[in-house]
Amino acid sequence: MSGAGKGGLPGLAPPKPISLKDRASLIFVERAQLDVLDGAFVAVNADGTRTQIPVGGLAGIMLEPGARISHAAVSLAARVGTLVTWVGEAGVRLYSSGQPGGARADRLLWQASLALNDEARLRVVREMYKRRFKEEPPARRSVDQLRGIEGARVRESYALLAAQYGVSWKRRSYDRKDWDGSDIPNRCLSAATACLHGLSEAAVLAAGYAPAVGFLHSGKPLSFVYDVADIFKMETVVPEAFRIAGKAEKGRLDMSPDRAVRLACRDRFRKEKLLERIIPTIEQVLSAGGLPRPEPPPEAVPVAFEDETFGDPGHR
Repeated sequence: MSGAGKGGLPGLAPPKPISLKDRASLIFVERAQLDVLDGAFVAVNADGTRTQIPVGGLAGIMLEPGARISHAAVSLAARVGTLVTWVGEAGVRLYSSGQPGGARADRLLWQASLALNDEARLRVVREMYKRRFKEEPPARRSVDQLRGIEGARVRESYALLAAQYGVSWKRRSYDRKDWDGSDIPNRCLSAATACLHGLSEAAVLAAGYAPAVGFLHSGKPLSFVYDVADIFKMETVVPEAFRIAGKAEKGRLDMSPDRAVRLACRDRFRKEKLLERIIPTIEQVLSAGGLPRPEPPPEAVPVAFEDETFGDPGHR
């Protein structure tokens, strides 16, 4: 095999990232050692069996308890633009890395300028509301008022979906420190939203925006991720969560509800072609703020890969 190209892995040509919209969504890995063997991303189980993972074709890898990952594996994930996320049994995000993005300040500055301008921020929030509920938001409402209206509509939607799928539903309630203490519907909702948040974070980072600079949500490390995920939440993962919860309560599942929800979300993401929609939606929502996006300065960090033009804005 020929030697590595400039800046490539030993024995391999530099990997060429796949456009984010053309990738599979997420995989979950538990109780395995992730490493790079012969230039490929491999999961090594306790019994020594190896499973190759096409890391360059994934938007994200979620590492559950018992998973370990080598420096070489994190480096390869970063090179091919795949988000690596450490999660608990409840799908609670603990830490994430391995995703190139944000090296160009023009989009970060645009996002920040919109968030700091009260009028522009309100226009962005109204556009998010419109896309989420498929109708114009009430006129003359502040961000806080729209947040309250949104919360009421979400609670109503939960109740309607619970009735549709025959789920015993009380309210949205869960304790991140006591996963097993939650009822099945809440566990299903938590697992489903964790999947969507992981996918949304991969898209936000890949497109070069800051996860913490939100519009409807604020003050949290993933505020903008929650903003983006909420646009698609009610049409994708929430119905799947209640559908699986209904099957679980009727004893019609042959696996744990958590796993069933993750598989259902994976299939729903593929069916809805969600990865093709997220980054363009981010651009359109922010454009509703009405502020021009600044041009990158001449000294801006160049593109991460010097190959020919390919992909989408997710690759800068």
